[in-house]
Formats: sequence, structure tokens, C-alpha cells
Amino acid sequence: RSCSFTGFSTLQSRKLAKSLSRSSVRSRMSLKSSKAYNSLQKGAVIWDPKPLQVKKIFEALKKGLNEYLEAHQAELDYLSGRHKDTKRDSRLAFYYDLDKQIRSVERYIRKLEFHISKVEELYEAYCIQCRLRDGATNMKHAFSLSPSTKASRESLVELYKNFQECTEDMCIIEGALEVHLGEFHLKMKGLVGFARLCPGDQYEVFVRLGRQKWRLKGKIETDDSQTWDEEEKIFIPNLHEKFEIKVTELRGLATILVGVVTCDSINFFTAKPQAIIVDITELGTIKLQLEVLW
Repeated sequence: RSCSFTGFSTLQSRKLAKSLSRSSVRSRMSLKSSKAYNSLQKGAVIWDPKPLQVKKIFEALKKGLNEYLEAHQAELDYLSGRHKDTKRDSRLAFYYDLDKQIRSVERYIRKLEFHISKVEELYEAYCIQCRLRDGATNMKHAFSLSPSTKASRESLVELYKNFQECTEDMCIIEGALEVHLGEFHLKMKGLVGFARLCPGDQYEVFVRLGRQKWRLKGKIETDDSQTWDEEEKIFIPNLHEKFEIKVTELRGLATILVGVVTCDSINFFTAKPQAIIVDITELGTIKLQLEVLW
């Protein structure tokens, strides 16, 4: 149904547009005054925010950080208990060693708490810009359905400008959030293929996450063990990219594609190392086994 703006004064529409603009500008000033992020320096800004993906990553990141916090809090409680017992026994050397460990864990806990608060602050700012952007979109749509006047055209121009500014702010915040995602340490555990893997077979595994690449070659030995020319690689998590894994079999000068799969990294944000098994072929006759430590 068409929407009429006869009850919405020109002054009110301009006030709303200016309010949106001021909120966006304030955010941009506070964000751009901080350090420049790598993704911005390289000109790799993605001017297409993905709020749903950012929400998933934020929830997984916060859950993983809280797991780390709980683990270190449990360690602190254990050390504090031993500290009290040792104090009663007057074993000074051991007592001071425990005291040093406790202080170290306490410092790490404070860092984790600051990290969590920073991530929450960034996501809150992101949600504000997202709502402002949605509001500008809805207002643009409403004005486009109303009779065209000079005031409505001016408001449309202002709203389009606000929309662009909010989009830019969201992308900047996404870049800032990526700085807090940590690292993924991937370890090659080998291929699993039962009858498909034979002594002498050679394979190449190619793992990619955005611009980050890892290419390694391996061979099946006579005792069914596997040797790989590289066993570990560090990847920097990315908000928008998934892991792409490609496995090929090397036969002399020829290569035979075994399979290509993609793997989401959302489940990798955990405090404990994870064993990941990926089906490379559709029937799962060849699998790739990795260990991921965040």
C-alpha cells in the first residue's frame, strides 16, 4: 500500500536526516582516530557489510573467549588453594614460585576481560550503525513512495548520504573486529582413505583462506605411514572468507583432482584443540584430518 507523508512535516524529516548523519559522523570520528587497520591500508575494504555473518562470528568469538576465561579462572582458584596450604607449611621457595604463577594468571585474566569488553564494545557500535543504516533504507523507501517535492528530494539526498556513511562505518568496524579474532594454528594429521591410499601414492593438499595459502605435499610410505613436507601453518581468521581445501593426487607429471571442499571456521573458536575430519570426496572415501588450535 502506498505511503503518504502529509502528516510528516519537512522540518521533522530534515531533523531525522541530520540526526542520522550526526550519529554516523560521531562514530566515524571515534573509529578513524584509532590505528589504521591492515585491511584498510591494503585497500581491501569490503563495502558490503554482512551483519548476519558478523553476528555469528561475534557469538562464536565471545563463547571461545569466555571458555578461555573460565579455564584460567579455574586454574587461578586451584593455585590460590595451593598457595594457602603452602603458606601454612612455610616452604618459602615453593610459596614464592606459586605466588609468581598466580600473578601471571591474574594478568592474563585481566587481558582476557579487556579483550572481551573491547569485542563487545565494537559489536555494540556495529549494531548501532546497522540500525541507523536500516532506518535510512526504510526512510528512503517511504520517501520514494510519497509525492515528489523539493523537500522530499533534499531529504532523499541526505538519507542516501547517511546510508553510505553508515555502510562505511560498518566496514571499518568489521576491520577493527578482525584484529581481535586471534590465530588459527593448523596441523596436518594426514589423509584417511582405507583402501584408496596405497604405498607410493603422492598427494598435494592446498588450503586457502582469502589471500592466505598453504600448499604441502605428502607421500604414503610402505608401512602405511605418511610423510609431509610441512606440518603446521598459522592462518589469521577472516570475517567473510571460508577455508577452501583442495586435494590432488600426483602421478608423475600428471595430477588428478581428488576433491575440493569449503569449511566454515565459526566452530574453530574454542579453547581446546580440535580434531577436524573433512570429507574430500563426495562418498567420503578420502578424508583429510587436521588439528586446529585457536
